[in-house]
Amino acid sequence: MTMKGISFLSESPFVMLDLSNLNEIKIDLNEETAWVQSGATLGELYYAIAKRSKVHGFPGGVCFSVGTGGLISGGGLGALTRKFGLAADNVVDARVMDVNGNILDREMNEDLFWTVRGGGGASFGVILAWKLKLVRVPEKVTIFSIHRKLNSSRDLLQKWENISHQLPENLFIRLLIQNGGVEWQVELFFQSQYLGPVDELIPLLRQYFPEFNLERNDCFQENTTAGAVKRCYEVSWIQSAFYFYFRKITSPLEVLLDKTIPTQKHYYKGTSDFVKTPIPESGWEMIERTFLEEAGLRMILETLGGKMNEISESETPFPHRKWNLYNIQYTVGWSDNSESISSQKMAWLRKLYKEMEPYVAKSPRTAYLNYRDLDFGTNQEDYSYSKAKMWGEKYFNGNFERLAKVKSKVDPNNFFKHEQSIPPYSY
Repeated sequence: MTMKGISFLSESPFVMLDLSNLNEIKIDLNEETAWVQSGATLGELYYAIAKRSKVHGFPGGVCFSVGTGGLISGGGLGALTRKFGLAADNVVDARVMDVNGNILDREMNEDLFWTVRGGGGASFGVILAWKLKLVRVPEKVTIFSIHRKLNSSRDLLQKWENISHQLPENLFIRLLIQNGGVEWQVELFFQSQYLGPVDELIPLLRQYFPEFNLERNDCFQENTTAGAVKRCYEVSWIQSAFYFYFRKITSPLEVLLDKTIPTQKHYYKGTSDFVKTPIPESGWEMIERTFLEEAGLRMILETLGGKMNEISESETPFPHRKWNLYNIQYTVGWSDNSESISSQKMAWLRKLYKEMEPYVAKSPRTAYLNYRDLDFGTNQEDYSYSKAKMWGEKYFNGNFERLAKVKSKVDPNNFFKHEQSIPPYSY
């Protein structure tokens, strides 16, 4: 499933493959690897790791209900990205069925292996399984959140922009921006993970973010106050996964296996940007003003740097590496799907996206494939490569051409296609 639902919705006749039962996971702790079938969810992978080891993890995404097939093939940003890179950076082999029914691995087709690690696997074949490199994590990690109001925290916000990507790679601090509260203000939530015990974290925060005013005792007493200014816990890595997905850290492991479909429908639209230079004061004034116009809005800013700076932008199709400070995910949600409400919500998001143009990456204005947005453009009946560059280079920058050339080799007749699939280079 994708942000835009193109895995189950189309304007023309389509085939849908249900891989949900293709979910076997085999972990080899001696080799520190895992073979994961592509129908397994990220939660099922995390569960399998946690059942076998307290000192291993995987740098996947935050939302553990998504499938590994889609998440990894689109890149896979998460709380461990600054330390270990993307989920796709930690794939050591894959099994992919091509259009002729052949099952290929890395050794049989290195170019195809390159494409599915960030290029979106659905354009090239059917991903059947991944061989993943597990990573070492401490038995204890520290998670904490800091709550502030935007109108009184501009200096802190701009400091985060300037230094969060330069912090030690064991420290990840992302920022959630949303509106609400009794006084209807724009709120900031710094949501953080340190790969180590609290006694190591506190000196770092005193050095880099004394404004957080976080002390050791804060991490060993339960803070149940609604809207608390700060919360902190020393937990296992798997408990940190609960924290980032807004679940109780005391939840049983089986929560990771939950595939219950919500009975109450909720609708949303999302899009994304990458930021290469800090947003000036005028930009934050615009964001605050726009956020106060509409309910249900959120921006999630995920800091980069660390390991991401060490990997070439052509190593995988995911090019957003060095010189990118952070990624922005914009979302707006609503429960009443009437034409008037849905149009109003989507218009607001499109307005914010347009207003953000001066402050984000340029030439091209880039985006994250796993936050796919069909507003960027879609394939037409001719599946033209030159036309697809309009949106393809947003996701892949200079790697789009190589993706299209591999497509020409492995699927020249363009059997695997959708609104934003990679077209053959020859088209």
